[in-house]
Amino acid sequence: MGSNGKEPIIRVRGLHVGFGAKTVLDGLDLDVPPGEVTGFVGGSGQGKSVLTRAILGLVPKQAGTIEVFGEDLDRMSLSEHRALERRWGVMFQGGALFSALTVKQNIQTPMREYLKLSQSVMDELAMLKIKLVGLPPDAADKVPSQLSGGMVKRAALARALALDPELLFLDEPTSGLDPIGAADFDELIATLRATLGLSVFMVTHDLDSLYSICDTIAALADGKVIAAGPLSTMLASDHPWLRAYFHGRRARAIVKQGRAAALASAQGIEGAR
Repeated sequence: MGSNGKEPIIRVRGLHVGFGAKTVLDGLDLDVPPGEVTGFVGGSGQGKSVLTRAILGLVPKQAGTIEVFGEDLDRMSLSEHRALERRWGVMFQGGALFSALTVKQNIQTPMREYLKLSQSVMDELAMLKIKLVGLPPDAADKVPSQLSGGMVKRAALARALALDPELLFLDEPTSGLDPIGAADFDELIATLRATLGLSVFMVTHDLDSLYSICDTIAALADGKVIAAGPLSTMLASDHPWLRAYFHGRRARAIVKQGRAAALASAQGIEGAR
């Protein structure tokens, strides 16, 4: 069972992935709870993005099982897998927008691939997604090179939401954003999760994101998940990497800021009584 008492929306068991003689994931087990934001962390080059791509079927595995929505991906036909893909959305690291297409055309790409809709309906749906992620209407006809970094992230998120998915994969969504832009993007993810009922699997190194919006955190080291649970589990772990990551100078500053914000909020509530 997941942390909320429900069956995991993603269940990985004994996953092995390697490239040539290099083993990246070595018998990895992971449960991703439904209806939560799960943050997946680990050192650089440890295989966080490889795991995401293995779940999506973009990287072959040597052994293990991957279940999504309770379905074993190895036992699905091509048509069944295609139907499953419509239930998830993916925002790749850096956005990965098609540079020659406008924002609207990028958002319509999965619609063209999976749905049979008229151009007018796709135009209307694309504009709805643009509004949903907080982009101005005039962004629709711009190409990625005409957008700021934050706008590219939102456009990529709009494309990931094009088919109204139940499960959202985010690969380093706040990478490259300034602190204000990253905080705004975190708030957007939290709002979308609450309003759309999404389950979110987020690969990130951003401590602010982990502290502010993640319900569950899974940590990767040596090809395996070394700890999984709420932030309190990470903070209580004696694993050297987790202690360095969650108790370092930057982490302490974020915790201090969080406590100050919580105290200010509590004082505001008390003063209003």
